[in-house]
Amino acid sequence: MELSTRQRRSHPSDPLATRAKDQYSKTDKPGISKNKEEVDNGLKWFLPILTLGLLRYMSATSNIIHDCDEVFNYWEPLHYLLYNSGFQTWEYSSQFALRSYLYILFHELVGRPASWLFGEEKVRVFYAVRLFIGLLSVIADAVLVVAVSRKYGKRVASYALAMLCLTSGCFFASTSFLPSSFSMYALSLSSGLFLLEKPALAVAVAATGVILGWPFSILAFLPVTFYSLTKKFKRAFVSGAVTSIALLTLSVLIDYCYYGKWTSSVLNLLVYNVVGGGESHLYGIEGPLFYLRNGFNNFNFCFILALLFVLIWPFIKKKYSSELLVLVSPIYIWLIFMSLQPHKEERFLYPIYPLICVAAAAVIDGFPDLFRDPYNPHYLSYGFMISKFLRPVVLGLILCASHARTFSLIHGYSAPIEIYKHFEHHDDTGIGSVVCVGSEWHRFPSSFFIPDYVGEVRWIDDGFRGLLPFPFNSTLGGTSAAPAYFNNKNKASDRQFVSIFSPLTGPYMLQ
Repeated sequence: MELSTRQRRSHPSDPLATRAKDQYSKTDKPGISKNKEEVDNGLKWFLPILTLGLLRYMSATSNIIHDCDEVFNYWEPLHYLLYNSGFQTWEYSSQFALRSYLYILFHELVGRPASWLFGEEKVRVFYAVRLFIGLLSVIADAVLVVAVSRKYGKRVASYALAMLCLTSGCFFASTSFLPSSFSMYALSLSSGLFLLEKPALAVAVAATGVILGWPFSILAFLPVTFYSLTKKFKRAFVSGAVTSIALLTLSVLIDYCYYGKWTSSVLNLLVYNVVGGGESHLYGIEGPLFYLRNGFNNFNFCFILALLFVLIWPFIKKKYSSELLVLVSPIYIWLIFMSLQPHKEERFLYPIYPLICVAAAAVIDGFPDLFRDPYNPHYLSYGFMISKFLRPVVLGLILCASHARTFSLIHGYSAPIEIYKHFEHHDDTGIGSVVCVGSEWHRFPSSFFIPDYVGEVRWIDDGFRGLLPFPFNSTLGGTSAAPAYFNNKNKASDRQFVSIFSPLTGPYMLQ
């Protein structure tokens, strides 16, 4: 008697059948066979480092200064440490001590040797520090791109790389001397290490971005940090704790050296803005849609695609692991939190800029999956084929629009830096000349552009009634001084202006 063999037909509730059905990936595409090793290898390091390096060099040498806080809160204190002259804001008064000198000293590691090398050519020192900032961005973003390529494939990583290089937001933020930019590098690097299965390093970098960079960026680091702790709790926790304690201790010691008293600028900043009910609204308030408009200005359709990621996720989650959702979730957390604050500035969005590019890249790469038949993944519909064609078209549109905005901003707003560069060619005016600045005080590009023959820079009263920076006063103690003319209410001091009839005013007057 011949025995017949029957095969059990898979039932919809069969876990084995369900698992096989859900595990669709790029290797299941018809006509394409890739083994796991080929997919995991991803992009090599050379391409991301080369392309990011070229674009960050272009940014460092052509970027304008977008925010006067970058000048007065970071470039000016650095100039004072290097040349013993520069402007001081009320945040650097030892009475308030809201700014950390640890962040400034980190950049002095490059600024000091550059000042020895270039001597009186302070403009070169300025650009040397900028190149160092750009290098940090190259390293962080290259790690993120390589990690994405190894985890999710070369195509989505290439899309992300293109947008990291050319979108206006990343181009400008990558070489800005701001704590929010430093937190952006840290979030990019931490996210890359997270995808590379290095949770301890990811948490350590996150702690560095919060303490050395911008303390409020802790919200953006929470998803990656918590997920890393669930993977290897002990190692990740110890790594984060040791890094945090070491940096906080170092910050307090450095604050003591410069402010002349025991204080913590990190704690002071948090108390002023959170516990103490900081009055940041004194410096302007915006509506709840400000960051949506600003995000579109800096990323155009890339920003819209990034916001759509959470809606498209159900269609593309088979292609990507849940870690990608964790990676891009800070976009929504950060946007919601920052939109609820009355005082808004463009630089406050910097930390999430690289994640916007990654989210948009995943959405573009996932276009065809919106038209894929879930019951017959090998069937190629017209919608599927058209969506594959649209991927490079959409990416090209984003990059072209970004390039247009980048070029227009550089072309239209680089005048202040270019004008101040001409001062070095007019040393025949004599030692002790005074540069007077009026309504364009917020476009002052920093003392790095003021030659040594200029005695001082003074402000002209043009009707502005906010508090302006004063030169660091070495007589009162320099960085440890607490001048009486500073206040935290943004009220103008009667000593901040120079009379235009004063004999002190020299041959230059910039209005």
